[in-house]
Amino acid sequence: MSKSNIEVGQRAIRIETESIRALEERINSDFNEAVIAILNCKGRVIVTGMGKAGLISQKIASTLASSGTPAIFIHPGDALHGDLGMVTQDDVIVALSNSGETSEVLEIGHVFKNMGLTVVAFVGRCSSSLARLSDIVLDTSVEREAGSLNLVPTASTTAMLVMGDALAVSLLEARKFKHADFASLHPSGTLGKKLRLKVKDIMHTSDEIPTVSNNITVRDALFAISAKGLGVTGVMNGKGEMIGIITDGDIRRGFETGSKDIFDKPAEILMTKNPRWISQDMLALDALEVMETYSITSLFVHNGPNELIPIGIIHIHDILKSGII
Repeated sequence: MSKSNIEVGQRAIRIETESIRALEERINSDFNEAVIAILNCKGRVIVTGMGKAGLISQKIASTLASSGTPAIFIHPGDALHGDLGMVTQDDVIVALSNSGETSEVLEIGHVFKNMGLTVVAFVGRCSSSLARLSDIVLDTSVEREAGSLNLVPTASTTAMLVMGDALAVSLLEARKFKHADFASLHPSGTLGKKLRLKVKDIMHTSDEIPTVSNNITVRDALFAISAKGLGVTGVMNGKGEMIGIITDGDIRRGFETGSKDIFDKPAEILMTKNPRWISQDMLALDALEVMETYSITSLFVHNGPNELIPIGIIHIHDILKSGII
């Protein structure tokens, strides 16, 4: 492995990192104007760019759309040959060009201006034609590209990408975008499951809920725990209310105390009073966090904060099998 290859790679990362850091000072009143213009937009954000900037434009449009800001990418060439029909008077334009002189972007930019649309430009030259054409200019200039020839778009496209992310995150927070909103836009895959899957979707119910009467013996409680296979049982009073829980660990510790007749004693002596409950509407991911916080593997489920009759139980294995982690 050549040391020079390592050094070249490190230099490239260093140059791009420095380019990103320089952007922070450019999050200014122009950036704020861009956020406000998009927030007030009644249509969609139309993102456009050619070549490498076009690829970054697609990613920015995708990020905006997935975080609550309706957005699409339009290729400048396709737009000039009919795709302008996708653009409405209510839209805002975000145009990317490092040089600010990309002919296709400039041509379509003039069309947008004639339509009376607000144009936000990501440019590497604030004195460029695109910058002069635009209403709001975001400076994504870099001192140099990462390659030794200073030609291949690297640091400049990274700067555009990061500026787009900054814009998307600012809009996300300004819209008070929540987990539920994100989940509605990401219904599939692991990410969607994490934000959609609730305790009630995977909990055990009805006869699968392990419960015993408070007047049975420890031996019978152990049989009940083994029969349901969840490592725990709820202890119920005469009203059908759960007044505590007993785990197989509680029984093991009781036996280890040396009491010879522990299995013949009332189960109540080993139970934990006021156990933790969770709501059936809690996200399964949040239920897992509760389990990890309190080092427990099962949680009984209620239908309301003041309910004492369990409607379900969820085990850590149920969450792991769901595939959300």
